[in-house]
Amino acid sequence: MQLQVTIAQRISQALQALFSISVDAAQIALQPTRKEFAGSFTFVTFPYTKQAGKGPEQIGQALGEYLKENAAEIKDFNVVKGFLNLEVEQTEWMRLFRDLMQNDKYGYGNTSGKKVMVEYSSPNTNKPLHLGHLRNNFLGYSVSEILKANGHEVMKANLVNDRGIHICKSMLAYQKFGNGETPQSSNTKGDHLAGKYYVQFDKAYKEQIDELAANGMDKEEAKKKAPLMLEAQEMLRKWEEGDKEVVDLWKQMNGWVYEGFDATYKNIGVDFDKFYYESETYMLGKERVEEGLAKGVFFKKEDGSVWVDLTDEGLDEKLLLRADGTSVYITQDMGTAELKYNDFPYDQSIYVVADEQNYHFQVLKAVLKKLGKPYAEGIYHLSYGMVDLPSGKMKSREGTVVDADELVQEMIDTARQQTEELGKIEGFTPEQAKELYHTLAMGALKYFLLKVDPKKRMLFNPQESIDFRGNTGPFIQYTHARIAAILRKAGEMGLKVDVTSFDNVETMHEAEQDVITQLVNYGAVIEEAGKLHAPSVIANYAYELAKAYNRFYQEISIFNETDEQARNFRIALSAMVARFVRESMSLLGIAVPERM
Repeated sequence: MQLQVTIAQRISQALQALFSISVDAAQIALQPTRKEFAGSFTFVTFPYTKQAGKGPEQIGQALGEYLKENAAEIKDFNVVKGFLNLEVEQTEWMRLFRDLMQNDKYGYGNTSGKKVMVEYSSPNTNKPLHLGHLRNNFLGYSVSEILKANGHEVMKANLVNDRGIHICKSMLAYQKFGNGETPQSSNTKGDHLAGKYYVQFDKAYKEQIDELAANGMDKEEAKKKAPLMLEAQEMLRKWEEGDKEVVDLWKQMNGWVYEGFDATYKNIGVDFDKFYYESETYMLGKERVEEGLAKGVFFKKEDGSVWVDLTDEGLDEKLLLRADGTSVYITQDMGTAELKYNDFPYDQSIYVVADEQNYHFQVLKAVLKKLGKPYAEGIYHLSYGMVDLPSGKMKSREGTVVDADELVQEMIDTARQQTEELGKIEGFTPEQAKELYHTLAMGALKYFLLKVDPKKRMLFNPQESIDFRGNTGPFIQYTHARIAAILRKAGEMGLKVDVTSFDNVETMHEAEQDVITQLVNYGAVIEEAGKLHAPSVIANYAYELAKAYNRFYQEISIFNETDEQARNFRIALSAMVARFVRESMSLLGIAVPERM
C-alpha cells in the first residue's frame, strides 16, 4: 500500500541521515503494530545495531524523533525494546480513505503477464464427492480467484479420474447386480448410483477373500486371486483394448456420474474453464515413458515393467508402467502435464491435492525434469490436510466417508433452524428464505474450511460453523446485511454520500480509524494471500474487518449524529466496509446477503 511505501522511504532517509546506513526503501519491512501498543506500523531496529553502533532502543528513539520532526505522515511514536511503533496522522488516514472511495479497483494487481493453471476437484467416476472433495474444491476455486486478483491469467482445470481398476470395480458390480437400474428408475443421482455399486463390489470382494482364506489360502494371496478382482482386471484390459461392450457400459455409467457431479458443482458454487479426462491422457503418458526409455532415463525390469531411478534426488525407484503394459497414476499425470502445457503455456501449474500425495508430486516433478520438459519447474503441489468430523455429529456412508451432498443439505437444514430461532427472516417470501438458507449454509461451510491454513488437518464442526457470533461465515454475512440496511435507510432519507459530502472532517474516533486501517490493508492482504496460496489470509481479513466495523457500530451513532458531515462520513465508511466485505468474501467463493 502507498502509505507503507512512503513511510519506508522516510525510514530509509532517516537511517542515512542519522547513521549513514544505506538501505533501499523496498528492503524495509513494516508490520502492523500489535493491538496492545499505540501505533499503526512497527519497524524492527535489531538488524541495524552493528552498523549504527548503538542499541536497538537508542536507534528506535532517534528514528522516532527524526520522523516526527521530518515526516508529515507521522504523528507520534513509542519504542518497546527494539520495536519502533509509529502513529500515523489522522489527516493521512482521511486522505487515504477518500482515495479508496474513488478507486474501484483498489487492492487488485495490475496485469502481471503470468499464466497459472489451477487443477482441483479431480473426482473419481466410481463414487460421489465427499467432505475432503469440498475442502479441495473450495481451496482450488478460492486460490484461482485470489491469483486473478493479483493480476495473473488463470485457468481453472478439473482432471477427472474416469478410468482404471477402481472404475472397473463399480462397472463389474453393476453388470452383476444392477438388473438394469438407472438414475431415473431408482430416483438416485448418477454419482450416488455408481458409488452404490462400488460399495457392493467391495462387500462381495471381501466375502470372497474371507472364503478363500477360510480354505487355507494366505490372505494377501487371496486378495490377488479372488475371482472378482481377476474379473475387474480383465475388464480393465478389455477397456484398454477398446472392447465395445465394456466401453459402452463405461460411457453409460460415466455419463450418469457427470450429471451428478454437475449438480453438486452448481450447488456448491464452483466452476471450471477446462476438463481433462485420464482416458484421454494416459496414452500420451505411455508415449513419454517410451521417450524416457529411448533417452535412457527410464529402465525396464525383467518382468517388462518400466521404472525410473530417483535415488539421486533423495527419492527411490518408481514404477511408471506395469508389466502387463497398463499405466499407473504417474503415467497419466505425465501425459496430462504435457496436454495442459500445450493448451495453456503456464508459468505455474498448481495441483490442489491432499497431503497424502506429497511424495507423488515430488516424483512427477523429478520425472519431468529428467525428461527435460520446460514445464517441470512450474509444477507446484498445493497440499492440504484431511478434514475430520466430531463423531456422531453427522451420518457417514460406510462409517468412513461423509457424502458432500448430504453434508450440504444438513448445513442448509441447520441454517434454516438457526435463522428461524433467531427470527431473521421476517418479511421473506418462501423462495427468498430458501435462498438465504442456502447462502448462509454455503457461507458457513466454505468459511470454516477456508479459514484454516490449508496444510493443517482440521476438525469441521457443522453447528459451530453456522454460529452468528465469532469467527464464522454467517457472522461476516450478517455484518454485511446490517450495513446494507443502513445504506437503504440513508437512501430513503435522500442522502447521497460522496467524497465531497464530508470535506471538513479531518479527525475521527479511534474505532473509525481502526476500520480505515483495515480497509487500507486490503491490497497487502490480497498480495500476501496470492504469494502463500492461502485463502485463510483473506478469511482472517474479512473477519477482522467485520469485527472492527461492529465495534464502530456499537460505539458510535450514525443517524443520531447532529453534525451532517460526520454523519455522511460514517455512512461512506459503512459503504466501503460493505464493499470490501463483499469483495473479500467473493474471493472465497462466498455470497453475502443484502438483508437478514
